[in-house]
Amino acid sequence: MAVITCLPSRRLLKMTVVDLQDVLSRHRTEERTRALRALLMEPLMTASHAMFTAVRRHASELQNWLAREAGWVLQVERDCVRLYKRPADLRDATRGAPDFNRQRYVLFCLAGAVLERADPQITLVRLGEQLLEFAADPDLEARGLRFTLESMHERRDLVQVCRFLLEVGVLKRVAGDEEAYVQHGAGADALYDVQRRVLAALLAAVRGPSTFPREEEPADLNARLTALAQDYVPDSPEGRRTAIRHQLTRRLIDDPVVYFDELDAAEREYFANQRGIMGARLGETLELAAELRAEGMALIDADGELSDRQLPAEGTVAHVTLLLAQHLADRAREAPERDVSVVELTAFVRRCADEFGRYWRKAAREPGAETELALEALGHLEALKLLTQHQGAVRVRPALARYAIGEAQIRT
Repeated sequence: MAVITCLPSRRLLKMTVVDLQDVLSRHRTEERTRALRALLMEPLMTASHAMFTAVRRHASELQNWLAREAGWVLQVERDCVRLYKRPADLRDATRGAPDFNRQRYVLFCLAGAVLERADPQITLVRLGEQLLEFAADPDLEARGLRFTLESMHERRDLVQVCRFLLEVGVLKRVAGDEEAYVQHGAGADALYDVQRRVLAALLAAVRGPSTFPREEEPADLNARLTALAQDYVPDSPEGRRTAIRHQLTRRLIDDPVVYFDELDAAEREYFANQRGIMGARLGETLELAAELRAEGMALIDADGELSDRQLPAEGTVAHVTLLLAQHLADRAREAPERDVSVVELTAFVRRCADEFGRYWRKAAREPGAETELALEALGHLEALKLLTQHQGAVRVRPALARYAIGEAQIRT
C-alpha cells in the first residue's frame, strides 16, 4: 500500500516565511512607536519602566529619528535612558514638576547638589541637614528664600522633592516612611540608595550652569535659560532651515496647538509651506492625527496618552474646566476679540456650583470656593493653549472653539 505524505510545496513555504517576516516587521514597528511615545512622556527612564527594554532594543532607530526630526539627543545606558528634550518655548510657565512651587524648585536644586556629593546611601534626615548647610546662602536670603525644616509644611516640601526624585529614579527607597518625617521631624527617618547615573542625567541642558564664569553669567532668568538650552546653529541657509524645522517639530510634539501668531517671520513662512508634510510625517510615526487649522496646526492624540493634561477628564476641577471652556467658546463666538474678566468667570463658576454642585466634592460647594476653582480651571485651559491671562482678564485663543456646543440638528 502506498503511503502518501502531505508536504508543503516550496511556494507555500516561501509564502509562509514572507508572511512571518511581515508580522515580525509590523510588530517591531509597533513596538518602536510605543517606545517612542513612552520616551516623550518620560524622558528619563530607568530599568523599572515597562518600556525600558523596548527603548534599548530600538535605541539606534530612535536616536536617529529624534536627532533628525527634533534635534534631540537620546542617551542609552545599561541602567537608564535619557532623552534630552528641551522645550521650544522656555518662557512657558505652565510646565514643570507636579505641585512644585518656587520654594520646592529651590529645594530640588539644593537636594541635587547634596546628592551629587553624598555617599551611595543617604537618610532623609541627613539629606535635610546637608541641604540646610547649602541653603545658608546670603543670595537666597536676599530673595526671600530661607529654610529651617522646623515647620511641618517645610518638611512636607522636602518630602515632596524626595518623592519626585524617587519617581524619576534618582533615589531608591530602602527603608522608612517619608510621611512620618513630615509629622515628627528628625524623630522619624527613611533610607535611600542614590542612583548616580540617573542623577548625572537629570539636567537637560547644553551646558551646566556652573560653567558660566561669574562675569559672563546672564543677567536675568530668561537669558540664563536661553544660554543653558541654546543649540549650535550652522551659519548657512541649510543650517538655519534645519534649526527652524527642529524648533517647529518640538512645538508640534510637546504643545497642544501651534499658532502662526506665536512664530517669528521665518518660522511662519516655513510652517505655512511645510506644515502639511510635517504633520503627515510626525502623525504617521507617532500615531497622531494632524489637524490643520486656519490659525495653525495641532497633532491630536485620540487616546490621550501623550498629554499630561486632558480635557474632558474626571473630577470636580475637570468638570469646572470643561464648563468654563464651553462658556468661553460660546462667548468668543459672539465677540471674538473681547476679554472676559476673571471676576465675571468666578461668578459663572458660582452659578455652576448651584446647578451642578451635587456632583462636585463637598469643599468645592462651600461659599468662596469658586475663586480657587476658577483660577485652577483657567490655569488648565492656559496650559492647553486655549486662552491667555493678563491683568485679571482672559482672552480666548482660536482652538477653544472645538469645545463650543453647537445647535442640535435633526436629520430625517
